Amino acid sequence: MQRIAIEPRAHWRDYAESVGFNFHTIDHKPYWDETAYYQFSLQQIEHDLETPTEELHAMAIDLVADIIKDEQKLQQLGIPENFWNYLASTWTKGDPYLYGRMDFVYDGNGPAKLLELNYDTPTALFETGFFQWIWLEEQRQQGKLPHGADQFNSLQDKLEHAFREINFPQPFYFSSVAKHSEDKGTVSYLMDIAHQTGMDVRYIAIEDIGEADGQFVDLGGYPIQGLFKLYPWEFLIHEDFSAVIKTSNTVWLEPSWKLLLSNKGILPLLWEKYPNHPNLLPSFFETSSSEPLTAGWVRKPLFSREGANIELITDAGERLHVPGPYDDAKYIRQVLQPLPRFGESYTLIGSWVVRDEAAGICIREDDSLITKNSSRFVPHIILD
Repeated sequence: MQRIAIEPRAHWRDYAESVGFNFHTIDHKPYWDETAYYQFSLQQIEHDLETPTEELHAMAIDLVADIIKDEQKLQQLGIPENFWNYLASTWTKGDPYLYGRMDFVYDGNGPAKLLELNYDTPTALFETGFFQWIWLEEQRQQGKLPHGADQFNSLQDKLEHAFREINFPQPFYFSSVAKHSEDKGTVSYLMDIAHQTGMDVRYIAIEDIGEADGQFVDLGGYPIQGLFKLYPWEFLIHEDFSAVIKTSNTVWLEPSWKLLLSNKGILPLLWEKYPNHPNLLPSFFETSSSEPLTAGWVRKPLFSREGANIELITDAGERLHVPGPYDDAKYIRQVLQPLPRFGESYTLIGSWVVRDEAAGICIREDDSLITKNSSRFVPHIILD
């Protein structure tokens, strides 16, 4: 695993905006960064990332059946009691699921260590599945990358296969917060993939979804039978309309049981069931008797996004904390495995899963040990 400088494509910004990638720059700082790339060997990809991704995914999925039958675990995960039966029903009915992303610490020498599961509303999808693949093809064509350079990236193909394979109700709606450009870009990408499979797809902003006779409806009053929502389940179940979730016939992507896996509490449950697994870090639920955070540990809210409210103390005693809106939540603690540093950047690897198969990686860089929404996206290649 190496970080290698490369000359950016001259036209990439114009091309990005022409394909709807309008969030390539955030707050006047680069989000998409092609001034460098990461190079992996095939062995590193297959042995250290792809195989553990599928193994950890299977372990997490297996835990769902345990959790929905265990009141203590549901309480530990902060799931409201009035939603226990509904979550269990979506699991036992076999409601379909589409995708997720794991975040790993990895420096090129295994084993990769799991930091968390983003299994409800993972983003960086378009950047991974489409834009970094175009970068690879164009840089090879221009001779800036070796002709034999490849990428661990079957994300778009696997998403297309999943939309063909699953019998979704139609029309099928895709939804996000209206004015969030990154979320809208992710949803538009998925809509386009689904449309290419022949599905009847429609967009509706989360704010425009209505309710009638216990069903969710679109602006025309038409019942929404199927909905992909890039909006967290932990928000949905606390909205004023949450009672309608349980009476509606809507098939959701992702299903509500994904709330159990996108929860940081899944980390101590995994460690409890699979202690000393080489890809897991020791993790525990914080309790009222927990000691103050000490060196070598990370403190994470059960529900937290983009690094918000994460606190850590390095082995040297340096304390880092990202403020955010989740300070009233329950917390877990996880042994600190610091992100590797390449040059001036701390590097995180996201590993994608579509259905039950590993589907590619994305790489994020930050100037801090805590990865945030503004952390740079850097492409990668495989070269032996």
